[in-house]
Amino acid sequence: MDGNSIGKAFVLTCFGESHGTLIGAVIDGCPAGLPLKEEDIQPELDKRRPGLTGIGTPRTEEDKVEILSGVFRGYTTGAPLCMVVRNRDVDSTPYEALKSKPRPGHADYPARVRYGGYNDYRGGGRFSGRITATYVMAGAVAKKLLRRFNVEVLAHTIRIGRVSLKKPVSYEEIRRNVYENPVRCADSETAELMRKEILKAAAEGDSVGGIVEGIALNVPAGVGDPIFDSLDADMAKMLFDIPAVKGVEFGAGFKSASMRGSENNDQYVIRGGRVVTLTNNAGGILGGLSTGMPIVVRVAFKPTPSIRKRQRTVNLERMEETVVEVGGRHDPCIVPRAVPVVEACIAITLADHMIRVGVIPRVLK
Repeated sequence: MDGNSIGKAFVLTCFGESHGTLIGAVIDGCPAGLPLKEEDIQPELDKRRPGLTGIGTPRTEEDKVEILSGVFRGYTTGAPLCMVVRNRDVDSTPYEALKSKPRPGHADYPARVRYGGYNDYRGGGRFSGRITATYVMAGAVAKKLLRRFNVEVLAHTIRIGRVSLKKPVSYEEIRRNVYENPVRCADSETAELMRKEILKAAAEGDSVGGIVEGIALNVPAGVGDPIFDSLDADMAKMLFDIPAVKGVEFGAGFKSASMRGSENNDQYVIRGGRVVTLTNNAGGILGGLSTGMPIVVRVAFKPTPSIRKRQRTVNLERMEETVVEVGGRHDPCIVPRAVPVVEACIAITLADHMIRVGVIPRVLK
């Protein structure tokens, strides 16, 4: 498979390159009987479309989804579901001057070595963040499937550069506010500070990273497969497959290393006839299985590597040191557009595991 597919029961295969004709997703294993049309996919794609927020890349792709197979008379058939979006606003000119000069922070050099120079280098090719549109297409299907079983997936920005969300926000605030501002933060005051942080870096020819928090609500207990197919391991793998992700933590995460067991343990109680925990330091997963509490995961993104500042690199044709200033059209911060991608990755993993354990049947009634 060469790293182009993920999942066991709900299998996503993605294809295409950043500046190629199109990019697409094939889902094998989507249960038959799910009502599905292009209008179900498009709103999710619109959340990550480039050129809409005023703080990102000026590349303005329409990202209009086309369902090519796997749907008949408005319902999924159980056959492979194929969806594509076409690349319309492509300018590959800046990359011709860079093809022998690997951009710092990008996969240009290891990709050239791995594929002997035959890889598509335009816009990063297969290694571009543009590929995440395929995750969002598959995620839209997974989210609709999960809603049938009362599982909801949310995400929001909690840090941009040096600006972080200090106050707690409710699930309702996340639902209501995230897609009402360009940085995808649930708190309007913090969102404005984050926006200024991005614009300041961009004005200096630089970039910033940040953190997205993802949440899954109403996941039943017992979803997952130990040892090597644990729910958190598979979810972390899917999240690390987002370009620019450099860290993933669940619940208390790295903070738990400085806690005592008496602080970190989530003690069990009964509330409303359900077994729940007083805290959720485990982030909703123990032993690779869901606990029934909200799944909480935080994802760290590095700063966008394409920046206008002069940086050192090498000329691979001449094998000599040189400098590079990256042109083209890039986001000074990819975090806002990554929020729906994080949602998609969580949803895809949950759909896969819930089908595996039989919570979601192969044929819907």
